[in-house]
Amino acid sequence: MAKKKEGREAGKKQDVAGECDLDGGYVSPIKTFRDLSIENIKSLISASRYFQTLIVLTIIGFFLRFYNLGYNSLWLDEATTYSTSVKSIVEIWQVSPGEFSPPLFFWVEHIMLMVGNNEFILRFIPALLGVLTIPLFYVIGKEFLDRNTGIIAAAVCAISPFLIYYSQEARAYSMMLFFVALATIFFLKAMKSGSFTPWALFGVFSALAFWSHFYAIVMIAALILFALIELAPRIRTELNNLKMLILGVVIFAVMCFPLILVTLQLLIARTASAPTYGIQGLEIIWETFSQISGFNDIVTFVLVALFVVGIIQAFRIDKNKGIFLVLLTILTFVVSYILSFKMPLVPRYLIFLSIVFSIGIAVSYRAVYSLWNTKAVVYGFIVVLFLISSPVLAGYYSGYSKDDWRGFSEALQQKTVPGDVVVSVPGYNDQPLDYYYSSAKGNTQEYGATTSQDLEKIYAQKGNRTIYFVVTGDIRAADPDGDALAWLQNNTRLAGQDTGIYLFTSS
Repeated sequence: MAKKKEGREAGKKQDVAGECDLDGGYVSPIKTFRDLSIENIKSLISASRYFQTLIVLTIIGFFLRFYNLGYNSLWLDEATTYSTSVKSIVEIWQVSPGEFSPPLFFWVEHIMLMVGNNEFILRFIPALLGVLTIPLFYVIGKEFLDRNTGIIAAAVCAISPFLIYYSQEARAYSMMLFFVALATIFFLKAMKSGSFTPWALFGVFSALAFWSHFYAIVMIAALILFALIELAPRIRTELNNLKMLILGVVIFAVMCFPLILVTLQLLIARTASAPTYGIQGLEIIWETFSQISGFNDIVTFVLVALFVVGIIQAFRIDKNKGIFLVLLTILTFVVSYILSFKMPLVPRYLIFLSIVFSIGIAVSYRAVYSLWNTKAVVYGFIVVLFLISSPVLAGYYSGYSKDDWRGFSEALQQKTVPGDVVVSVPGYNDQPLDYYYSSAKGNTQEYGATTSQDLEKIYAQKGNRTIYFVVTGDIRAADPDGDALAWLQNNTRLAGQDTGIYLFTSS
Protein backbone atom coordinates (compact mmCIF):
# COMPACT_ATOMS: atom_id res chain seq x y z
CA MET A 1 0.00 0.00 0.00
CA ALA A 2 2.83 2.38 0.83
CA LYS A 3 4.46 1.79 -2.55
CA LYS A 4 1.18 2.41 -4.39
CA LYS A 5 0.68 5.67 -2.50
CA GLU A 6 4.22 6.80 -3.30
CA GLY A 7 3.63 5.94 -6.96
CA ARG A 8 0.44 8.02 -7.13
CA GLU A 9 2.19 10.99 -5.48
CA ALA A 10 5.13 10.66 -7.88
CA GLY A 11 2.72 10.57 -10.83
CA LYS A 12 0.98 13.68 -9.54
CA LYS A 13 4.30 15.54 -9.23
CA GLN A 14 5.31 14.43 -12.70
CA ASP A 15 2.06 15.76 -14.19
CA VAL A 16 2.50 19.11 -12.48
CA ALA A 17 6.13 19.35 -13.53
CA GLY A 18 5.05 19.00 -17.14
CA GLU A 19 2.92 22.18 -17.12
CA CYS A 20 3.52 25.86 -16.61
CA ASP A 21 1.82 26.41 -13.26
CA LEU A 22 -0.09 29.70 -13.01
CA ASP A 23 -0.04 29.40 -9.21
CA GLY A 24 3.71 28.91 -9.04
CA GLY A 25 3.23 25.63 -7.20
CA TYR A 26 0.75 22.80 -6.77
CA VAL A 27 -1.96 23.04 -4.13
CA SER A 28 -3.68 19.75 -3.39
CA PRO A 29 -7.44 20.13 -3.78
CA ILE A 30 -7.97 17.31 -1.27
CA LYS A 31 -5.96 19.15 1.35
CA THR A 32 -7.55 22.46 0.49
CA PHE A 33 -11.11 21.22 0.69
CA ARG A 34 -10.62 19.22 3.89
CA ASP A 35 -11.95 22.24 5.76
CA LEU A 36 -14.83 23.78 3.82
CA SER A 37 -15.00 26.95 5.90
CA ILE A 38 -15.76 30.30 4.27
CA GLU A 39 -12.31 31.54 5.27
CA ASN A 40 -10.65 28.54 3.69
CA ILE A 41 -12.60 28.97 0.45
CA LYS A 42 -11.70 32.66 0.32
CA SER A 43 -8.07 31.73 0.92
CA LEU A 44 -8.19 29.17 -1.88
CA ILE A 45 -9.68 31.66 -4.35
CA SER A 46 -7.19 34.36 -3.46
CA ALA A 47 -4.25 31.93 -3.67
CA SER A 48 -5.16 30.15 -6.91
CA ARG A 49 -5.02 31.93 -10.25
CA TYR A 50 -6.86 28.97 -11.75
CA PHE A 51 -9.85 29.56 -9.49
CA GLN A 52 -9.69 33.29 -10.15
CA THR A 53 -9.51 32.79 -13.90
CA LEU A 54 -12.30 30.19 -13.84
CA ILE A 55 -14.55 32.53 -11.87
CA VAL A 56 -13.90 35.33 -14.36
CA LEU A 57 -14.59 33.01 -17.31
CA THR A 58 -17.81 31.78 -15.68
CA ILE A 59 -18.97 35.35 -15.05
CA ILE A 60 -18.23 36.25 -18.68
CA GLY A 61 -20.07 33.13 -19.81
CA PHE A 62 -23.01 34.05 -17.57
CA PHE A 63 -23.23 37.51 -19.12
CA LEU A 64 -22.96 36.20 -22.69
CA ARG A 65 -25.69 33.61 -22.11
CA PHE A 66 -28.17 35.74 -20.19
CA TYR A 67 -27.67 38.98 -22.13
CA ASN A 68 -30.74 39.62 -24.32
CA LEU A 69 -32.03 36.14 -23.46
CA GLY A 70 -35.59 37.10 -24.37
CA TYR A 71 -34.64 39.31 -27.33
CA ASN A 72 -35.32 36.79 -30.10
CA SER A 73 -38.84 35.51 -30.46
CA LEU A 74 -39.47 31.76 -30.23
CA TRP A 75 -38.84 30.00 -33.50
CA LEU A 76 -40.47 26.77 -34.65
CA ASP A 77 -38.55 24.27 -32.49
CA GLU A 78 -38.83 26.46 -29.39
CA ALA A 79 -42.54 26.89 -29.97
CA THR A 80 -42.74 23.09 -30.16
CA THR A 81 -41.03 23.00 -26.76
CA TYR A 82 -43.74 25.28 -25.40
CA SER A 83 -46.64 23.35 -26.95
CA THR A 84 -45.21 20.10 -25.55
CA SER A 85 -44.23 21.41 -22.12
CA VAL A 86 -47.62 22.99 -21.46
CA LYS A 87 -49.16 19.50 -21.39
CA SER A 88 -49.37 17.33 -18.27
CA ILE A 89 -46.44 15.21 -17.11
CA VAL A 90 -48.10 12.04 -18.45
CA GLU A 91 -49.03 13.66 -21.76
CA ILE A 92 -45.44 14.88 -22.20
CA TRP A 93 -44.22 11.29 -21.91
CA GLN A 94 -46.72 10.25 -24.56
CA VAL A 95 -46.00 13.16 -26.92
CA SER A 96 -42.26 13.86 -26.61
CA PRO A 97 -40.99 10.60 -28.13
CA GLY A 98 -43.16 11.33 -31.17
CA GLU A 99 -41.35 14.65 -31.38
CA PHE A 100 -38.21 12.47 -31.34
CA SER A 101 -37.01 14.03 -28.11
CA PRO A 102 -36.96 12.41 -24.67
CA PRO A 103 -39.24 13.94 -22.02
CA LEU A 104 -36.76 15.14 -19.35
CA PHE A 105 -36.24 18.63 -20.77
CA PHE A 106 -39.98 19.11 -21.34
CA TRP A 107 -40.74 18.03 -17.77
CA VAL A 108 -38.32 20.67 -16.49
CA GLU A 109 -39.87 23.27 -18.79
CA HIS A 110 -43.32 22.25 -17.57
CA ILE A 111 -42.21 23.23 -14.07
CA MET A 112 -40.70 26.49 -15.33
CA LEU A 113 -44.01 27.43 -16.99
CA MET A 114 -45.56 27.46 -13.52
CA VAL A 115 -43.38 30.52 -12.87
CA GLY A 116 -44.49 32.35 -15.99
CA ASN A 117 -44.69 32.16 -19.75
CA ASN A 118 -42.28 34.17 -21.88
CA GLU A 119 -39.10 33.72 -23.89
CA PHE A 120 -36.80 34.41 -20.92
CA ILE A 121 -38.42 31.78 -18.71
CA LEU A 122 -38.46 29.15 -21.46
CA ARG A 123 -34.75 29.73 -22.12
CA PHE A 124 -33.68 30.12 -18.49
CA ILE A 125 -32.75 26.46 -17.86
CA PRO A 126 -30.67 26.09 -21.07
CA ALA A 127 -28.84 29.34 -20.24
CA LEU A 128 -28.21 28.31 -16.62
CA LEU A 129 -26.94 24.86 -17.62
CA GLY A 130 -24.78 26.52 -20.26
CA VAL A 131 -23.12 28.60 -17.55
CA LEU A 132 -22.66 25.62 -15.24
CA THR A 133 -21.01 23.68 -18.07
CA ILE A 134 -18.06 26.12 -18.13
CA PRO A 135 -16.46 24.84 -14.88
CA LEU A 136 -17.23 21.29 -16.00
CA PHE A 137 -15.05 21.83 -19.08
CA TYR A 138 -12.28 22.94 -16.72
CA VAL A 139 -12.57 19.75 -14.68
CA ILE A 140 -12.61 17.61 -17.84
CA GLY A 141 -9.44 19.26 -19.13
CA LYS A 142 -7.75 18.93 -15.74
CA GLU A 143 -8.69 15.25 -15.46
CA PHE A 144 -7.60 14.60 -19.03
CA LEU A 145 -4.19 16.27 -18.75
CA ASP A 146 -3.55 19.26 -16.46
CA ARG A 147 -5.06 22.46 -15.07
CA ASN A 148 -3.85 24.57 -18.00
CA THR A 149 -5.73 22.32 -20.39
CA GLY A 150 -8.76 22.71 -18.13
CA ILE A 151 -8.65 26.51 -17.99
CA ILE A 152 -8.20 26.84 -21.77
CA ALA A 153 -11.06 24.37 -22.36
CA ALA A 154 -13.22 26.43 -19.98
CA ALA A 155 -12.36 29.55 -22.01
CA VAL A 156 -13.40 27.78 -25.23
CA CYS A 157 -16.72 26.89 -23.60
CA ALA A 158 -17.31 30.34 -22.09
CA ILE A 159 -16.98 32.31 -25.34
CA SER A 160 -18.04 29.74 -27.96
CA PRO A 161 -20.70 31.36 -30.20
CA PHE A 162 -22.05 27.87 -30.91
CA LEU A 163 -22.51 26.99 -27.23
CA ILE A 164 -23.84 30.47 -26.42
CA TYR A 165 -26.41 30.18 -29.21
CA TYR A 166 -27.75 26.86 -27.95
CA SER A 167 -27.65 28.08 -24.36
CA GLN A 168 -30.11 30.74 -25.51
CA GLU A 169 -32.47 28.30 -27.14
CA ALA A 170 -35.39 26.58 -25.43
CA ARG A 171 -34.32 23.13 -26.53
CA ALA A 172 -32.53 20.24 -24.84
CA TYR A 173 -29.07 20.65 -26.40
CA SER A 174 -27.59 22.61 -23.49
CA MET A 175 -29.01 20.10 -21.01
CA MET A 176 -27.59 17.17 -22.96
CA LEU A 177 -24.14 18.80 -23.06
CA PHE A 178 -24.27 19.48 -19.31
CA PHE A 179 -25.00 15.86 -18.44
CA VAL A 180 -22.55 14.47 -21.03
CA ALA A 181 -19.87 16.72 -19.50
CA LEU A 182 -20.62 15.34 -16.03
CA ALA A 183 -20.56 11.79 -17.40
CA THR A 184 -17.19 12.49 -19.05
CA ILE A 185 -15.72 13.80 -15.79
CA PHE A 186 -16.66 10.67 -13.88
CA PHE A 187 -15.58 8.50 -16.80
CA LEU A 188 -12.07 9.99 -16.66
CA LYS A 189 -12.00 9.62 -12.87
CA ALA A 190 -13.23 6.04 -13.12
CA MET A 191 -10.57 5.11 -15.67
CA LYS A 192 -7.93 6.28 -13.20
CA SER A 193 -9.36 4.84 -9.98
CA GLY A 194 -11.42 1.86 -11.11
CA SER A 195 -13.63 2.35 -8.06
CA PHE A 196 -17.38 1.91 -7.78
CA THR A 197 -18.53 5.51 -7.19
CA PRO A 198 -17.20 7.20 -10.36
CA TRP A 199 -18.38 4.34 -12.59
CA ALA A 200 -21.83 4.45 -10.96
CA LEU A 201 -22.01 8.24 -11.43
CA PHE A 202 -20.89 7.79 -15.04
CA GLY A 203 -23.88 5.51 -15.54
CA VAL A 204 -26.27 7.92 -13.81
CA PHE A 205 -25.22 11.04 -15.73
CA SER A 206 -25.04 9.13 -19.01
CA ALA A 207 -28.64 8.10 -18.42
CA LEU A 208 -29.68 11.69 -17.69
CA ALA A 209 -27.94 12.80 -20.89
CA PHE A 210 -29.89 10.18 -22.84
CA TRP A 211 -33.13 11.25 -21.17
CA SER A 212 -32.29 14.77 -22.38
CA HIS A 213 -31.53 13.93 -26.02
CA PHE A 214 -31.39 10.64 -27.89
CA TYR A 215 -28.17 11.48 -29.74
CA ALA A 216 -26.19 11.51 -26.48
CA ILE A 217 -25.97 7.74 -26.89
CA VAL A 218 -23.27 8.27 -29.54
CA MET A 219 -20.88 9.92 -27.07
CA ILE A 220 -21.75 7.45 -24.32
CA ALA A 221 -21.09 4.49 -26.63
CA ALA A 222 -17.78 6.04 -27.75
CA LEU A 223 -16.63 6.42 -24.14
CA ILE A 224 -17.54 2.82 -23.34
CA LEU A 225 -15.75 1.59 -26.48
CA PHE A 226 -12.62 3.52 -25.51
CA ALA A 227 -12.71 1.99 -22.03
CA LEU A 228 -12.95 -1.51 -23.51
CA ILE A 229 -10.08 -0.83 -25.93
CA GLU A 230 -7.84 0.41 -23.13
CA LEU A 231 -8.80 -2.07 -20.40
CA ALA A 232 -9.34 -5.32 -22.33
CA PRO A 233 -5.65 -5.94 -23.23
CA ARG A 234 -4.81 -5.69 -19.50
CA ILE A 235 -7.73 -7.78 -18.31
CA ARG A 236 -5.72 -9.55 -15.61
CA THR A 237 -4.73 -6.31 -13.90
CA GLU A 238 -7.84 -4.35 -14.86
CA LEU A 239 -10.47 -7.00 -14.14
CA ASN A 240 -12.00 -4.99 -11.29
CA ASN A 241 -12.13 -1.88 -13.46
CA LEU A 242 -13.90 -3.84 -16.21
CA LYS A 243 -16.41 -5.13 -13.66
CA MET A 244 -17.07 -1.58 -12.48
CA LEU A 245 -17.48 -0.45 -16.11
CA ILE A 246 -20.09 -3.16 -16.65
CA LEU A 247 -21.83 -2.00 -13.49
CA GLY A 248 -21.94 1.55 -14.82
CA VAL A 249 -23.43 0.30 -18.09
CA VAL A 250 -26.03 -1.71 -16.17
CA ILE A 251 -27.02 1.39 -14.17
CA PHE A 252 -27.40 3.28 -17.44
CA ALA A 253 -29.47 0.49 -18.99
CA VAL A 254 -31.78 0.20 -15.98
CA MET A 255 -32.39 3.95 -15.80
CA CYS A 256 -33.04 4.16 -19.54
CA PHE A 257 -34.89 0.88 -20.08
CA PRO A 258 -38.35 2.35 -20.86
CA LEU A 259 -36.76 5.00 -23.08
CA ILE A 260 -34.55 2.53 -24.96
CA LEU A 261 -37.60 0.54 -26.09
CA VAL A 262 -39.29 3.70 -27.36
CA THR A 263 -36.08 4.87 -29.04
CA LEU A 264 -35.69 1.68 -31.04
CA GLN A 265 -39.26 1.90 -32.29
CA LEU A 266 -38.86 5.56 -33.22
CA LEU A 267 -35.53 4.96 -34.93
CA ILE A 268 -37.08 2.32 -37.16
CA ALA A 269 -39.94 4.67 -38.03
CA ARG A 270 -37.61 7.66 -38.48
CA THR A 271 -35.30 5.81 -40.87
CA ALA A 272 -38.09 4.21 -42.92
CA SER A 273 -37.85 6.95 -45.56
CA ALA A 274 -35.11 9.26 -46.80
CA PRO A 275 -34.71 12.56 -44.88
CA THR A 276 -36.15 15.70 -46.46
CA TYR A 277 -33.89 18.12 -44.58
CA GLY A 278 -30.62 18.16 -42.70
CA ILE A 279 -27.05 17.55 -43.85
CA GLN A 280 -25.97 14.37 -45.60
CA GLY A 281 -22.69 12.57 -46.18
CA LEU A 282 -19.23 13.96 -45.56
CA GLU A 283 -20.61 17.49 -45.44
CA ILE A 284 -21.70 16.81 -41.86
CA ILE A 285 -18.01 16.80 -40.83
CA TRP A 286 -17.14 20.25 -42.16
CA GLU A 287 -20.47 21.77 -41.18
CA THR A 288 -20.13 20.48 -37.60
CA PHE A 289 -16.59 21.83 -37.24
CA SER A 290 -17.73 25.11 -38.82
CA GLN A 291 -20.63 25.60 -36.43
CA ILE A 292 -18.75 24.46 -33.32
CA SER A 293 -15.96 26.89 -34.27
CA GLY A 294 -18.37 29.81 -34.48
CA PHE A 295 -19.94 29.89 -37.96
CA ASN A 296 -16.85 31.51 -39.54
CA ASP A 297 -14.61 29.78 -42.10
CA ILE A 298 -11.36 31.52 -41.12
CA VAL A 299 -11.93 30.83 -37.42
CA THR A 300 -12.79 27.24 -38.31
CA PHE A 301 -9.46 26.71 -40.08
CA VAL A 302 -7.58 28.19 -37.11
CA LEU A 303 -9.39 26.15 -34.45
CA VAL A 304 -9.32 22.90 -36.44
CA ALA A 305 -5.57 23.40 -36.93
CA LEU A 306 -5.16 23.84 -33.16
CA PHE A 307 -7.32 20.75 -32.63
CA VAL A 308 -5.05 18.68 -34.88
CA VAL A 309 -1.95 20.04 -33.13
CA GLY A 310 -3.57 19.13 -29.81
CA ILE A 311 -4.18 15.56 -30.96
CA ILE A 312 -0.53 15.24 -31.99
CA GLN A 313 0.58 16.60 -28.62
CA ALA A 314 -1.78 14.17 -26.85
CA PHE A 315 -0.17 11.24 -28.68
CA ARG A 316 3.28 12.51 -27.71
CA ILE A 317 2.30 12.79 -24.04
CA ASP A 318 0.37 9.52 -23.82
CA LYS A 319 -0.76 7.32 -26.72
CA ASN A 320 -4.06 6.54 -25.00
CA LYS A 321 -4.89 10.24 -24.66
CA GLY A 322 -4.44 10.66 -28.40
CA ILE A 323 -6.56 7.58 -29.07
CA PHE A 324 -9.26 9.04 -26.79
CA LEU A 325 -9.56 12.23 -28.86
CA VAL A 326 -9.35 10.48 -32.22
CA LEU A 327 -11.74 7.64 -31.35
CA LEU A 328 -14.47 9.91 -29.98
CA THR A 329 -14.19 12.22 -33.00
CA ILE A 330 -14.07 9.54 -35.70
CA LEU A 331 -16.77 7.33 -34.18
CA THR A 332 -19.12 10.31 -33.84
CA PHE A 333 -18.65 11.25 -37.48
CA VAL A 334 -18.89 7.67 -38.77
CA VAL A 335 -22.20 7.13 -36.98
CA SER A 336 -23.45 10.56 -38.10
CA TYR A 337 -22.37 9.91 -41.69
CA ILE A 338 -24.38 6.68 -41.81
CA LEU A 339 -27.43 8.13 -40.08
CA SER A 340 -27.42 11.25 -42.25
CA PHE A 341 -28.78 9.14 -45.13
CA LYS A 342 -31.43 7.59 -42.91
CA MET A 343 -32.78 10.47 -40.80
CA PRO A 344 -32.61 14.29 -40.61
CA LEU A 345 -29.26 15.21 -39.08
CA VAL A 346 -27.95 18.64 -38.10
CA PRO A 347 -24.73 19.69 -36.29
CA ARG A 348 -26.53 20.73 -33.11
CA TYR A 349 -27.21 17.04 -32.42
CA LEU A 350 -23.42 16.67 -32.14
CA ILE A 351 -23.05 19.43 -29.54
CA PHE A 352 -21.28 16.98 -27.19
CA LEU A 353 -18.37 16.92 -29.67
CA SER A 354 -17.49 20.41 -28.39
CA ILE A 355 -16.05 18.65 -25.32
CA VAL A 356 -13.53 16.72 -27.42
CA PHE A 357 -12.91 19.75 -29.64
CA SER A 358 -12.17 22.07 -26.71
CA ILE A 359 -9.82 19.54 -25.10
CA GLY A 360 -7.88 19.12 -28.35
CA ILE A 361 -7.58 22.89 -28.76
CA ALA A 362 -6.51 23.26 -25.14
CA VAL A 363 -3.85 20.53 -25.31
CA SER A 364 -2.24 22.34 -28.27
CA TYR A 365 -0.83 24.87 -25.78
CA ARG A 366 1.85 22.26 -25.03
CA ALA A 367 3.35 22.77 -28.50
CA VAL A 368 3.82 26.50 -27.83
CA TYR A 369 4.97 25.88 -24.26
CA SER A 370 7.72 23.57 -25.51
CA LEU A 371 9.13 26.55 -27.42
CA TRP A 372 8.31 29.29 -24.96
CA ASN A 373 8.32 28.19 -21.32
CA THR A 374 6.21 30.88 -19.63
CA LYS A 375 2.85 31.36 -17.95
CA ALA A 376 1.96 33.85 -20.69
CA VAL A 377 1.29 30.90 -23.02
CA VAL A 378 -1.95 29.99 -21.21
CA TYR A 379 -3.14 33.58 -20.95
CA GLY A 380 -2.14 34.11 -24.58
CA PHE A 381 -4.33 31.21 -25.68
CA ILE A 382 -7.31 32.63 -23.78
CA VAL A 383 -6.78 36.12 -25.28
CA VAL A 384 -6.54 34.67 -28.82
CA LEU A 385 -9.76 32.72 -28.28
CA PHE A 386 -11.51 35.91 -27.18
CA LEU A 387 -10.19 37.87 -30.15
CA ILE A 388 -11.26 35.36 -32.80
CA SER A 389 -14.71 34.91 -31.25
CA SER A 390 -15.44 38.62 -30.70
CA PRO A 391 -16.45 39.49 -34.31
CA VAL A 392 -18.88 36.57 -34.45
CA LEU A 393 -20.39 37.45 -31.07
CA ALA A 394 -20.69 41.13 -32.07
CA GLY A 395 -22.73 40.08 -35.09
CA TYR A 396 -24.79 37.66 -33.03
CA TYR A 397 -25.92 40.32 -30.55
CA SER A 398 -26.49 43.05 -33.15
CA GLY A 399 -29.69 41.64 -34.63
CA TYR A 400 -32.17 38.77 -34.74
CA SER A 401 -30.61 35.32 -34.98
CA LYS A 402 -33.97 33.55 -35.25
CA ASP A 403 -37.13 34.15 -37.27
CA ASP A 404 -38.96 37.14 -35.81
CA TRP A 405 -42.37 35.59 -35.20
CA ARG A 406 -43.14 38.24 -32.61
CA GLY A 407 -42.75 41.16 -35.00
CA PHE A 408 -44.37 39.27 -37.87
CA SER A 409 -47.41 38.35 -35.81
CA GLU A 410 -47.89 41.91 -34.59
CA ALA A 411 -47.85 43.13 -38.19
CA LEU A 412 -50.26 40.37 -39.25
CA GLN A 413 -52.61 41.29 -36.39
CA GLN A 414 -52.81 44.80 -37.80
CA LYS A 415 -53.38 43.61 -41.40
CA THR A 416 -56.20 41.16 -40.81
CA VAL A 417 -59.85 42.10 -40.39
CA PRO A 418 -62.72 40.00 -38.99
CA GLY A 419 -63.55 37.12 -41.32
CA ASP A 420 -60.10 36.84 -42.90
CA VAL A 421 -58.39 33.47 -43.15
CA VAL A 422 -54.80 32.79 -42.01
CA VAL A 423 -53.09 29.67 -43.35
CA SER A 424 -49.82 28.32 -41.92
CA VAL A 425 -47.63 26.71 -44.57
CA PRO A 426 -46.48 24.12 -43.64
CA GLY A 427 -49.18 23.42 -41.11
CA TYR A 428 -46.91 23.07 -38.08
CA ASN A 429 -45.92 26.74 -38.41
CA ASP A 430 -49.07 27.44 -36.42
CA GLN A 431 -47.01 26.71 -33.26
CA PRO A 432 -44.75 29.80 -33.35
CA LEU A 433 -47.48 31.86 -35.02
CA ASP A 434 -50.10 31.13 -32.36
CA TYR A 435 -47.66 31.88 -29.55
CA TYR A 436 -47.89 35.54 -30.65
CA TYR A 437 -50.92 35.81 -32.95
CA SER A 438 -54.48 35.52 -31.67
CA SER A 439 -57.17 34.53 -34.15
CA ALA A 440 -59.78 35.07 -31.42
CA LYS A 441 -58.63 38.65 -30.94
CA GLY A 442 -58.81 39.40 -34.66
CA ASN A 443 -61.90 37.22 -35.22
CA THR A 444 -60.12 35.36 -38.03
CA GLN A 445 -60.04 31.70 -39.00
CA GLU A 446 -56.83 29.64 -38.99
CA TYR A 447 -55.91 26.60 -41.05
CA GLY A 448 -52.79 24.58 -41.74
CA ALA A 449 -51.66 23.40 -45.16
CA THR A 450 -48.67 21.40 -46.35
CA THR A 451 -49.52 20.14 -49.84
CA SER A 452 -50.95 21.82 -52.92
CA GLN A 453 -54.13 19.80 -52.37
CA ASP A 454 -54.48 21.32 -48.89
CA LEU A 455 -54.03 24.81 -50.31
CA GLU A 456 -56.49 24.23 -53.15
CA LYS A 457 -59.14 22.94 -50.74
CA ILE A 458 -58.85 26.04 -48.54
CA TYR A 459 -58.78 28.38 -51.54
CA ALA A 460 -61.98 26.83 -52.91
CA GLN A 461 -63.84 28.10 -49.82
CA LYS A 462 -62.46 31.62 -50.19
CA GLY A 463 -65.61 33.49 -51.17
CA ASN A 464 -65.19 37.22 -50.52
CA ARG A 465 -62.67 36.71 -47.74
CA THR A 466 -58.98 37.52 -47.90
CA ILE A 467 -56.64 34.61 -47.29
CA TYR A 468 -53.18 35.21 -45.82
CA PHE A 469 -50.60 32.46 -46.28
CA VAL A 470 -47.80 32.41 -43.69
CA VAL A 471 -44.88 30.58 -45.30
CA THR A 472 -41.33 29.64 -44.23
CA GLY A 473 -38.53 27.70 -45.89
CA ASP A 474 -39.72 24.61 -44.03
CA ILE A 475 -42.14 24.06 -46.89
CA ARG A 476 -39.25 22.60 -48.90
CA ALA A 477 -38.76 19.90 -46.26
CA ALA A 478 -42.47 19.28 -45.63
CA ASP A 479 -43.28 19.15 -49.37
CA PRO A 480 -40.03 18.15 -51.12
CA ASP A 481 -41.75 17.77 -54.50
CA GLY A 482 -42.33 21.53 -54.54
CA ASP A 483 -46.02 21.34 -55.50
CA ALA A 484 -47.15 23.59 -52.62
CA LEU A 485 -44.57 26.25 -53.42
CA ALA A 486 -45.52 26.15 -57.10
CA TRP A 487 -49.19 26.56 -56.16
CA LEU A 488 -48.38 29.64 -54.06
CA GLN A 489 -46.39 31.18 -56.89
CA ASN A 490 -49.27 30.69 -59.31
CA ASN A 491 -52.18 31.72 -57.09
CA THR A 492 -50.92 34.34 -54.63
CA ARG A 493 -48.77 37.44 -54.42
CA LEU A 494 -46.12 38.38 -51.89
CA ALA A 495 -47.53 40.79 -49.28
CA GLY A 496 -44.60 41.07 -46.88
CA GLN A 497 -41.57 39.48 -45.25
CA ASP A 498 -39.99 39.53 -41.81
CA THR A 499 -36.66 37.66 -41.42
CA GLY A 500 -37.34 34.17 -42.87
CA ILE A 501 -41.14 34.43 -42.69
CA TYR A 502 -43.11 35.31 -45.83
CA LEU A 503 -46.67 36.53 -46.14
CA PHE A 504 -48.66 35.81 -49.29
CA THR A 505 -52.22 36.93 -49.98
CA SER A 506 -54.96 35.77 -52.30
CA SER A 507 -56.18 39.26 -53.13
